[in-house]
Amino acid sequence: MRPRDKAGGKAAKTQRPKTLKGHNKTARVRSSRIPRKETNVARLTRERDEALEQRTATAEVLKLISRSTFDLQTVLDALVASAVRVCEAERGVVFRREGEFYKSVAYYNYPREFQEFHESHPITPGRGTAVGRMALEGKTVQIVDILADPEYTFAEAQKLGRARATLAVPLLREATPIGALGLQRTEPRPYSPKQIELVETFAAQAVIAIENTRLFNETKEALERQTATADVLKVISRSAFDLKTVLDTLVSSAARLCSADKGVIFQKDADDLYRLAANFGFSPEFIEYALEHPISPDASTTTGRVAIEGKTVHIPDVLADTDYTATGYQKSGGYRTTLGVPLLRDGTPIGSFSLTRSVMQPFTARQIELVETFADQAVIAIENARLFEQVQARTNELAASLDDLRTAQDRLVQTEKLASLGQLRWHRPRDQKPAQFRQQFLRALGGINRRAE
Repeated sequence: MRPRDKAGGKAAKTQRPKTLKGHNKTARVRSSRIPRKETNVARLTRERDEALEQRTATAEVLKLISRSTFDLQTVLDALVASAVRVCEAERGVVFRREGEFYKSVAYYNYPREFQEFHESHPITPGRGTAVGRMALEGKTVQIVDILADPEYTFAEAQKLGRARATLAVPLLREATPIGALGLQRTEPRPYSPKQIELVETFAAQAVIAIENTRLFNETKEALERQTATADVLKVISRSAFDLKTVLDTLVSSAARLCSADKGVIFQKDADDLYRLAANFGFSPEFIEYALEHPISPDASTTTGRVAIEGKTVHIPDVLADTDYTATGYQKSGGYRTTLGVPLLRDGTPIGSFSLTRSVMQPFTARQIELVETFADQAVIAIENARLFEQVQARTNELAASLDDLRTAQDRLVQTEKLASLGQLRWHRPRDQKPAQFRQQFLRALGGINRRAE
């Protein structure tokens, strides 16, 4: 019931508290603006922090590149770790292209099982993986949810890495992918354009590091090659007629420059068999076996194939080669990968220059080219030794002939002396006095001696 006033008994009106005109409206506006201002401040603060973190990470990577120019693994490890951290990813991996394959070379926060699987399953261009699509398209590829992508087929890797959202950014050199930088998240959350742009920056830095290392290695290899060649030429000049020393130097230099474990040179004999001529790194058991088992020209050995084909033979894994049946050589030598280069004279093999590795690791094209250069030098050394032997044999023949000629001349002089003495004795006039005969005899004898001299 409303209260009545005392006079008329009418209900009194309820009094509402008075407010200033427009006060509630202003309060509502202010209350609505406060959260918005706080959001803007938070956003600006977050963007500032992100930018600072990105610049810090970039500076750290650049500093690392400048300090570790020739330690590529350290640089790649730091790059992928920084990219994961600043892009709010959980894991990352760097790939390098080798031929048609993309092989993982640096990891961040992956389990060992994932790394082992990736190392034994390199990626090829195709739609089944993010890196494979990147290789096909030559540009950045993002898969927001791997499990919802019908083309993705790299299921085992996805299980091991527990990836849902993945990003693959190409490492571009002259617009051609030479690798990839991949990031993964365990939840299907897309990467923002700014994050993708940042990863592309890291990828560009990775290319710079790779190129720096490549140029340094090429320069180093060229210097080592020149030094080795100079050493070999010095040995050839000093030991031009000591073929064993020259061949041993050649095979040891080639093995060292090509990262081979062992090396050997075989020379062809008169029976068309290839016999051991030089060795580097092989055990005495192998040397003994090789001396007792010269190689025939056939497909059972690397040297035998070189002999019948007359060209370089490269076997990445002798145990997987069904035609390679030289088990005695392989067991005593303990090798898996072999390289054989022919020693060619007028297009015909006169020997074989071979390098081996105890693990299955093929030789590169640059290494094969280098061994072929050393093989050419081996042919020059063999030819020099052969020509020297021919000249030496001819010199010995001439020396023997000269000795025979001198002996014959001496005999002729002696005969002439005797004949002259006999002529003087038998033709002396009977009326000549002894003193006159004696003087005439001495003059004749002196003339004979002068002619002999």
